[in-house]
Amino acid sequence: MKLLYQTHSPFARKALVFAHEAGLADRIEVIHHETSPTLRNDDVFALNPLGKVPVLITDDGEAIFDSGVICEYLDGLHDRPLIPADRIAALRWQALANGISEAGILVRWETTRRPEPLRYPPLGEGHLAKVAGACAYLEAHFQPAEQPGLAEIAIATALSWIAFREIHDLAAYPRLSAWLDAFEQRPSMRATTLVGETLDA
Repeated sequence: MKLLYQTHSPFARKALVFAHEAGLADRIEVIHHETSPTLRNDDVFALNPLGKVPVLITDDGEAIFDSGVICEYLDGLHDRPLIPADRIAALRWQALANGISEAGILVRWETTRRPEPLRYPPLGEGHLAKVAGACAYLEAHFQPAEQPGLAEIAIATALSWIAFREIHDLAAYPRLSAWLDAFEQRPSMRATTLVGETLDA
């Protein structure tokens, strides 16, 4: 299999961490691709009409996207499912993690990526409030499983990206921060360190 990847994407990292936790990473060739709405990557568009990574190319040549669907596919290829029988709970936590990453990306558009004269600070502040609210919700309600599954992987990769891009100070959430610090010591996270800058032009 091949994984079209980006070394600084929270969504791509989620898929690859999942592959590591499922014991499938050695079956996947990881190929870095830069993507941005303002910098078209034709190789990615040829496989995903949205032009986004991650994209998993299966052994049969099928292109699978997005990160959640890739995780679902990979979960059918090994013996210990990482998506539990209580699927709705896991998918709900994944949805929250996706929302954190999406809001964080929009914060960056209004603070870093968009040309300064075109930025709209109230919009960035609104998206930042979503990140903060989601982190507070996790601090109060998230009870991670002893054996990591989809929920833990999605939340850890989203929060680690928030810290990597300095979107929001996670020190305000001591229980959540302590859990993330411990989770980041897992081999799957150490093998997929976030690195690089977004190229928009």
